[in-house]
Parts: sequence; structure tokens; C-alpha cells
Amino acid sequence: MIPTQHRRQLLTLALLSPLAPWAQAHGSRPHGHQGHHAPLVKEQKPWGIAAEPREARRTIEILMTDDMRFSPAHIDVREGETLRLRAVNRGQVMHEIVIGTRQELEEHAEMMKKHPNMEHDEPYMAHVEPGQRGDIVWTFNRPGDFEFACLIPGHFEAGMRGTIRVRPRNS
Repeated sequence: MIPTQHRRQLLTLALLSPLAPWAQAHGSRPHGHQGHHAPLVKEQKPWGIAAEPREARRTIEILMTDDMRFSPAHIDVREGETLRLRAVNRGQVMHEIVIGTRQELEEHAEMMKKHPNMEHDEPYMAHVEPGQRGDIVWTFNRPGDFEFACLIPGHFEAGMRGTIRVRPRNS
């Protein structure tokens, strides 16, 4: 069975394929999610659930650079904590940050290689133009080890990845 996120992405791809010449490309959104005004979809994921900006109790700035690295590349979170992950693109090319499990990120990276202009926008990702920033506001309500990555073709393979450790509430 195909995970929900991938079904939506494949459906979007199938619907936009005939419109490809004028369909907005994966990396052509200005300012990450700042211009995103659609209702927030709160779908429970293994790594947590989307949150409203007013719910964030802490902001972590994550720098993205053209050396294909994130800084910091590791984040520690307490289960139940709501964070604003502010992705700042200090590079000259588009970057993104996508939160997920290792397996889901690897699968998504492979899909991006096959369909590099695929349109997708989920609350656990931010696409950031050079010199801009984008926010993800997320409640990490499940303990465990998760990851974040840039899934633009070539970036993931070059090592543009990071880790998130969500510690149980009572630890």
C-alpha cells in the first residue's frame, strides 16, 4: 500500500501532467511556506503533527548552504514540544527541508529524482529560495529518532541531511 503522502503526490503529478508547461515547478515558490494560506492539514505522522504558529514554544534556526549541509545537523526535542523550525537559505540555489523517517525520506528522494518538477506542499516541509527563509511549525508528539533532509535531486545524495531525537516526556 502506498503511504497517504505519496498517494497525494502521485495524484497531484497525474493531474498536473497535462498542464506541465504552465504548472508551477517544485522549486518555484517564493519564501518557502510564508505565502502558504491554505488551511493547515493536521495529519498524525510517526514523527508528530502540524501545529499552528502561535503554538510554537521555541524556534530553532537551521541554516542551509550550498555545501549541502544543515547547521545544526542534529536537534534534540522533548516529546510533546512544539517547535518552529526556521530554515534559512544562505546559498545561491533553492533548498528545502523535509521532516520524516529515514525510509520515507529515502523513498521521497527517489521519487524526486524521477519527477524533479513535482509539485508538493505539506506542513512538514519548506521550500526556500536563495536568501529567504521558511518555517515549519511541528509538534513532536512521538518519541524516537527522525530525520530532516533536502530532497532536491542531488542534495540528499550529497549528504544534506540531519537528525531529530525526540526524547520521551518522562526521561
